[in-house]
Amino acid sequence: MARDFDREFQDSDVRSYAYDFDYLMHGYLMREFSTHLSGSRALELGCYKGEFTAAILQRFSDVTVVEGSAELIAMARARVEGAATFILSAFEQVDLPEACYDAIFLIHTLEHLDEPGEVLRAIKKWLAPAGRLFVAVPNANAISRQIAVKMGLVDYNSAVTRGERDHGHRRTYSLDTLEFVMRKNGLRIVQSGGVFLKPFANFQLDRMLQHGIIDNAYLEACLILGRKYPDFCASVFAVCAPD
Repeated sequence: MARDFDREFQDSDVRSYAYDFDYLMHGYLMREFSTHLSGSRALELGCYKGEFTAAILQRFSDVTVVEGSAELIAMARARVEGAATFILSAFEQVDLPEACYDAIFLIHTLEHLDEPGEVLRAIKKWLAPAGRLFVAVPNANAISRQIAVKMGLVDYNSAVTRGERDHGHRRTYSLDTLEFVMRKNGLRIVQSGGVFLKPFANFQLDRMLQHGIIDNAYLEACLILGRKYPDFCASVFAVCAPD
């Protein structure tokens, strides 16, 4: 069945596509990636509305974005005021130069792919010899998700819920399965870990921030603890090399 990428990012009756907390995570991810960022040419695969694109543009002067939704491209292009080059295409079909990009970002996108291996093998070809792939995914074993399982809201940790399926998710990764799929497709893991120890769901964190129940000091503490307990974080990530 053909996918409708313009539909998948719409909020559903059971789940919003993005929360304020998701945008905080962009900054946390870039902090974790910072020691591996170099060069000038970057590729982003999947841009949503361009918030992470803007963060990439702060580090790279030549940014290309591939996105399957024309509506999202329009919003992202307006967000970054034309500073990036946008290509409307599925990742499996796009024609990109080989050995070209110093950094490729696959941020909360791998879980949406029908054929992750096909895309990862293409990414390996697109990376410059010293380039790096930066991939992050929602974590099946996040504390908040394990609590949801015990509450009967989610069947099991790595389940794809109805709301996630409506938004195009195909699978749910943990740190071990993320590392496995990278290695299986010929990518060498330079660094991996978790970002932000997450005891609450995104909508709960949004409400607590809005009402002043938690503050930046609390968020920083969760970020620091996430480095110690990666398996329980909101997201897990891998920085990979092409050899």
